[in-house]
Amino acid sequence: MNDESKERGDGLKPGEKADRPVRADAKRNLDGLLQAAMAVFASSGADAPVREIAEKAGVGIGTVYRHFPERSDLVVAVFRREIDACADAAPILAAEHAPGEALARWMQRFVDFIAAKRGLAAALHSGNPAFDPLPAYFQQRLQPALRSLLDAAAAAGEVRTDIAAEDLLNAAASLSMHAYAQGPEHARRMVSLLVDGLRYGGAQR
Repeated sequence: MNDESKERGDGLKPGEKADRPVRADAKRNLDGLLQAAMAVFASSGADAPVREIAEKAGVGIGTVYRHFPERSDLVVAVFRREIDACADAAPILAAEHAPGEALARWMQRFVDFIAAKRGLAAALHSGNPAFDPLPAYFQQRLQPALRSLLDAAAAAGEVRTDIAAEDLLNAAASLSMHAYAQGPEHARRMVSLLVDGLRYGGAQR
């Protein structure tokens, strides 16, 4: 057993994954671990010590390595979790609010996603091939989510009808990344102005 395996406490070699059934408590541990990792990455960057993540999650360091033998495995899992949470918010907001309001609220949720992504930026742009599938996953999950909200808002006459979901995602992401340097509230205001602009040309105008 090498030094890294000793630290892990699981006897696994780097790159090996434990092949065991996932119990309910293990799933809760995994979710808590990903939440903790996102918080640590946001504050300390994606190179933060694994021990710091384990301590924040309240698990042993061996648990981290059993699920994620490589740091890139953890970064990918965190990023996919954030994408999924943002996408899954769309139907929930659509069920709770009028179409225009649901769209506006989701765009603010997207700002939160972009803020979370900032903590992972260095890793995601490191050239590691493990991250290559993530842009496609981003588009696959978030474009349909936004498209459904845009279509509903356009059908209700609350926004113009010629907006491409991909264009709006890219515009909001670019705006948020630059505006966030002045704080999260500034980023929110800028994206709110962007959404207000979508209403120009809407049937209700």
